[in-house]
Amino acid sequence: MKILKFGGTSVGSAENINEVISILEKQSKQNNIAVVVSAVGGVTDKLLEAAHLACNKDLKYKQVYNKIWSRHNTVIEGLFENSQNDKSLQKNHEELHDLISEKLNELRSLLDGIYLINELSPKTKDKLLSFGEALSSTIIYHTLKSRQLDAILKNSQELIVTNSNFNNAIVNFEVTNDNIRSFFKSNSKSIVLLPGFVSKSVSGEITTLGRGGSDYTAAIIAAALDANELQIWTDVSGMFTTNPKLVKQAEPIVELSYQEAVELSHFGAKVLYPPTVMPVLKKHIPIVIKNTMNPDAIGTTITHEVAANGSPVKGLSNIDNIALLTLQGNGMVGVPGFSKRLFETLAHEKINIILITQSSSEHSICFGISASDAERAKEAIDSVFEYEITLQKIDPIVIENDLSIIAVVGDKMKSHQGISGKMFSTLGKNNVNIRAIAQGASERNISAVIHKNDVKKALNSLHEQFFEIKTKQINLFITGVGNVGERLLEQIKQQKAYVKEHFKISLRVAGLSNSRTMVVNDDGINLKNWKEQLHAGEKASLSGFLNHATNLNLRNSVFVDITANEAVSNIYGDYLKQSISVVACNKIACSGNIEYYNQLKSLSRKYNASFLFETNVGAGLPVIDTLSHLITSGDKINTIQAVLSGSLNFIFNNFNSDTTFYDVVKQAQDEGYTEPDPRIDLSGIDVARKVLILARESGHQIELADLETDNFLTENAMKADTVDDFYKTLSEDEAYYQGLYKSAKEKNCQLKFVAEFNNGKAKVGLQEIPEGHPFYNLKGKDNIVMFYTRRYPEQPMIIKGAGAGADVTASGLFADIIRIANN
Repeated sequence: MKILKFGGTSVGSAENINEVISILEKQSKQNNIAVVVSAVGGVTDKLLEAAHLACNKDLKYKQVYNKIWSRHNTVIEGLFENSQNDKSLQKNHEELHDLISEKLNELRSLLDGIYLINELSPKTKDKLLSFGEALSSTIIYHTLKSRQLDAILKNSQELIVTNSNFNNAIVNFEVTNDNIRSFFKSNSKSIVLLPGFVSKSVSGEITTLGRGGSDYTAAIIAAALDANELQIWTDVSGMFTTNPKLVKQAEPIVELSYQEAVELSHFGAKVLYPPTVMPVLKKHIPIVIKNTMNPDAIGTTITHEVAANGSPVKGLSNIDNIALLTLQGNGMVGVPGFSKRLFETLAHEKINIILITQSSSEHSICFGISASDAERAKEAIDSVFEYEITLQKIDPIVIENDLSIIAVVGDKMKSHQGISGKMFSTLGKNNVNIRAIAQGASERNISAVIHKNDVKKALNSLHEQFFEIKTKQINLFITGVGNVGERLLEQIKQQKAYVKEHFKISLRVAGLSNSRTMVVNDDGINLKNWKEQLHAGEKASLSGFLNHATNLNLRNSVFVDITANEAVSNIYGDYLKQSISVVACNKIACSGNIEYYNQLKSLSRKYNASFLFETNVGAGLPVIDTLSHLITSGDKINTIQAVLSGSLNFIFNNFNSDTTFYDVVKQAQDEGYTEPDPRIDLSGIDVARKVLILARESGHQIELADLETDNFLTENAMKADTVDDFYKTLSEDEAYYQGLYKSAKEKNCQLKFVAEFNNGKAKVGLQEIPEGHPFYNLKGKDNIVMFYTRRYPEQPMIIKGAGAGADVTASGLFADIIRIANN
């Protein structure tokens, strides 16, 4: 014998009921089955709505009633849409229509009575709610009969006997079990259809079984008959590893123990209501959760014992709309009775406690309850402890709202070390603040109270940690999509599959911005047409982009700055405070005010968010990374000598007596080696910023003003108001620049713009480099950095390679992003 229960969505339309009938027809050929059905989806809520309107003397209850009538009529017409061509079918159709009309007229009379007496008692409410299941079961039974299936409709009220606790009746199992066994022993039909949720008291009054009552009805019948299996048919393919609406990677759980299912259900998994498990738990009757719309899916099987394989964590769950209340005070320490009085007060107020935690010092007790009960709980508790509060032995109850509870569940967690560590470190890395923690001795459930805005991020982060094949999703918010930015997006698009396969890192661009527009999408921006999406985006603003990134609250978020804009660099701290890592191509933050540089470093450590800026020096060359490893390993930097401007190196490598300085600078700009304003490169300020950053990364607290700069440009060039004016000065002062070249040539030297740091002092300037020097043969746009350290005192550590260009700069940004992902 198998018991099948179909929920409201499963019987919510003619199409879905046809699926149900198909399942029943198939299963009834193999076993005798009992089928419990809920009210048509949404009807129970409509019944309550109509009743409350009627009770409040609002005539709109009639409109709601009409919607209930229309909803059932639509279902019937859909099930009998071909009845006109079949006299037998038409007769069944008419018979069903008359029966439903009769029941709906009874409902109308009841609502009219509620309206007249202006009262909705618990007893009347149960009578009202019983119509939902009565209507749905009648419709399904007559449809089964019209299709020649061997079925009978049995009113559950004739089987399930309860006390008179209306709205949440308690079952008399002795009488109920006898009734069920007696009926099924005499029944010869292969399909027994029963309405769920409804029952009758010993005195014959209509009662209901409360929340989850249809599941409970099915479990009661299954236990009474020692059924082989209880099937719960719903609109999802089993219980999932977590809420699939919040975590797209969530998957159905194939097997669960009763205890695991109860824990997950208690903490928000809506597929199963905990009391459902109780009647079948003692008899070890398996529960199978199946999808009506996808009956071939495996679903979830809930049994007494599950094989100990796979992850010890079976699922993640959450409860929203939680308030955390705290009773605290020095007067509680060592004094017995506080807990008793507290919980007795809550019990008297019929307030359910969801989570409890108490400090070992006995100074405080905090507990989680439904937010809707918070003020009532505070009022009652403050009243009970009024004397102690007056004497200042304890404080008035403190309420924290806008909270949720997340839970990690699994029977086998107690035999695996480190589950709690993984849970809390994962939440910490993603800036999810934990307000309270609870864990039972069984270690089957680890619960944490967090802010409601962090639930999605928390569940996604934990799901990634415990259930996915160690694939870490990185969410990128990129501002500045010019030459370098476009190359970076192309590299992400090109390497996305490779990085995921080989490094288990999933790169997703969640936001893009330029100076005009911005676009944000928490599902990820399609990089095949990102330009069109950005063009159609909203008006750009730095604060708006930050707000989007903050409000989306995605795990492992990274802000990437590919601008040279000071205003952008000034908001790095705001990102870091949200535990959003920062990758900066922009040099201004790290070479500006030393206090701001130190602040960013401190914020990075405090909020566990990386602050990386490898491309500040040497584009894609691992200069800063190498320096960091030297310092971390205990080495000390003595001297740094470097050619750090790929643009200047390109210019002086191509400048000679056969070219003009103007032409070479223009070529460098056209090929992307200089900034749009080449004065930034030629003035030496860019190189000065770079060596300053290296000095700071070496541990020296110096400002840009402390650097000595030997500027080789003419006074006219430095005073030029615009880029065009600057270029004019290059032509006018060609003789001067040729003189620089001639002087170096005569000494068999090469012109190089060199940065030096030694004994805490830094300087930059144009130098004549003699033959044989490591800088002499530096070609094209290459950079070179030489570190003289305590370990490399005579032969320096040398890093050399392309130090300018969109592709290599983009690759440096890409490398920083991967470093964060691997952190």
